[in-house]
Amino acid sequence: MALFTSADGWLFFMRWFHFLAGITWIGILYYFNFVQTPFFATAEPPVRSGMIAGSLVGRALWWFRWGAMFTFLTGWIIIGHKMSAFGGLRGFFNTSYGWAIFTGSTLGSIMWANVWFVIWPAQKVVIESATRVSKGGQAIPEAAARGQRAGFASRTNTLLSIPMLFFMGAASHLTLFAAGTRGGKIGMLVIGGLILLLVELNSLLGTAGPTKKMLSTVKGTLWAGFVLTAILWGLYVVLFPQA
Repeated sequence: MALFTSADGWLFFMRWFHFLAGITWIGILYYFNFVQTPFFATAEPPVRSGMIAGSLVGRALWWFRWGAMFTFLTGWIIIGHKMSAFGGLRGFFNTSYGWAIFTGSTLGSIMWANVWFVIWPAQKVVIESATRVSKGGQAIPEAAARGQRAGFASRTNTLLSIPMLFFMGAASHLTLFAAGTRGGKIGMLVIGGLILLLVELNSLLGTAGPTKKMLSTVKGTLWAGFVLTAILWGLYVVLFPQA
């Protein structure tokens, strides 16, 4: 395979960049949720403000959001190539591989949208508020609420990352079904889509309740991720004939 003069060579580089960007993105996501957020919960306010206003959080968010962007873009380029290789949408969605990749990429796309349209806009307000306070000014009134919303979205991304990585790996290492019927495909799209919609709405709406309590701890978030993985996998078992 010629690395620089063949389509396979460029596809290899695209997958390589996809892995690099994905590791950067998910690694920082886990840092935020497993390290920084628990630390902030017990740290003194001046320590938190110093880390935010002093650009540590801002630098981490830069790598975080651009890691998400490059993972998203390279991932869909690779999927486009795979669809072409399978003869288009029909051929792609007639395979277990295609459905596993589609499920994983849908989860990843929701996570990407959370980063760019929920977490980052909210964190900009939080950073600006902390910067004002560090200079002797007043905090932005809505900063706390925006920070809480970003926290819910970040924990939801951590939850979604577990089934996302499961189905990405399943594409090459696990056969989800032997043959897919039209009814099974429609059922998977409708039921699976509804489940993911409810998970996402839980991160965007409201501030209290048992599902919000689940997201308040790392343990609860992880358990929810594994349960969601089992539910989505179970849908394939029920809706599609098994190998």
